[in-house]
Amino acid sequence: MDFHVDLQDRRDLSGTIYRELRAAILDGRLRRGERLPPTRELALRLDVSRNTVSLAYEWLTAEGLLEARTRAGSFVQGEPLPREARKGQASRVRLRARAFWREQPDPPERRPPTGHGFDVGVPDARHFPFDMWRRLVARQLRAAALPGGYAEAVGHRGLREAVVRHVGVARGVHADVEDVLITNGAQQAIDLVGRVLIEPGDCVAVEEPGYPPARQVFHSLGARVVPVPVDAEGLDVRALPDSARLVYVTPSHQFPLGMPLSPARRGALLEWARQRDAVIVEDDYDSEFRFGGRPLETLHGLDRSGRVLYVGSFSKVLLPGLRMGFLIAPPSLQRELRLARRVMDWHGPFAEQAALARFIDGGMFARHIRKLRREYAERHARVEEGLARHCADWLEVVPSLAGLHLCATFRRGGLKLERETVARARAADVGLVTLSRYYAGPRARPGLVLGYGALPTARIPEATRRLGACLAKAAGGN
Repeated sequence: MDFHVDLQDRRDLSGTIYRELRAAILDGRLRRGERLPPTRELALRLDVSRNTVSLAYEWLTAEGLLEARTRAGSFVQGEPLPREARKGQASRVRLRARAFWREQPDPPERRPPTGHGFDVGVPDARHFPFDMWRRLVARQLRAAALPGGYAEAVGHRGLREAVVRHVGVARGVHADVEDVLITNGAQQAIDLVGRVLIEPGDCVAVEEPGYPPARQVFHSLGARVVPVPVDAEGLDVRALPDSARLVYVTPSHQFPLGMPLSPARRGALLEWARQRDAVIVEDDYDSEFRFGGRPLETLHGLDRSGRVLYVGSFSKVLLPGLRMGFLIAPPSLQRELRLARRVMDWHGPFAEQAALARFIDGGMFARHIRKLRREYAERHARVEEGLARHCADWLEVVPSLAGLHLCATFRRGGLKLERETVARARAADVGLVTLSRYYAGPRARPGLVLGYGALPTARIPEATRRLGACLAKAAGGN
């Protein structure tokens, strides 16, 4: 390994090397079991005598921080000190971030998965075709396939073409390959749109309740974010502020409640945007998993004036860790979006994008979706059955025919019952997500958002039974 040692002061060379190595071991930069460079090699690098380095190694060995093994070398033996005990780690100057970031709450604590967890937005990784994906990526990692330089900011052309065909057939979205920009998930697509369109102080309208990460993106860019209520038909267009420059909406499967935006509201929203020269960001959340009813046309498909930017993601169909999504934008914004992507991170992972293009073009993606749709439809039905059997006295299910979760509101009891239910469920090995966390305003509606993407079908009856028991105890105060 290369190891930096500051030897500007050459009056105590062995002592300086000893102290630098000792500090690296105690603060964890050198880990137990790592092999240090041979004394001759380190001496050459530092331009000192071999005896100088040997003496530093001997002192460390005497302290038990190194172990010398015959014909093998010197290996780190010591353990790092606890963080609070390390010296020299605290900064003398406290740097101040922007007020927005200082005021943001920490993200929810990531707890270990529970045996009966209703985690939201998490697909079942056991159904991902790992072997096939590994072969596709390996094929792209050959020298002939992987470019030696940087790739295009807009993404792999083959994947962009595959996206055009996929959304054209599956969602009726009419686009050309030049309209598509591949992103690291839907979140980056939303961030790109905000960077290009939003000036500090601009008004942005979002759904209430709605998707917190989108809300945070617009807040972070200095926008004035206005929550707009959602009812049984989706976003209430009449409540949109006239000054809104941009509207973020999930019309196919409102997040988190689950209803689609009604046809009348879709037309009203497009007309509202036309009259006010506003932009609509359509996040087609969970549209692949529809279990019944007639699929509604996308806002992008209905748009005749080029005001809708269409955002999609492969996170729920494949794996969130792959960070793969896309943005379909009108020609009027494509140059600026490409520039913004170059400024942000230049481009995404080329080999994975090329592998996904082959996965789609080879028909494997469509087969994978059909398989998952059958599986998740069964889980959707099982959760509905379990809630009706065990939880109907306390929860009212919001009708939904798509996605990887169901939303249920409390019939009575308010936020106090919501908090008490979550606490009791945790003790019963049942993971829950509250509905109130998705509200930005003070009038949060109590309820639960019950994800079933990662909850095995066989465990759903027991999970809903335990949930019903927790509700009964929370409501009774026992």
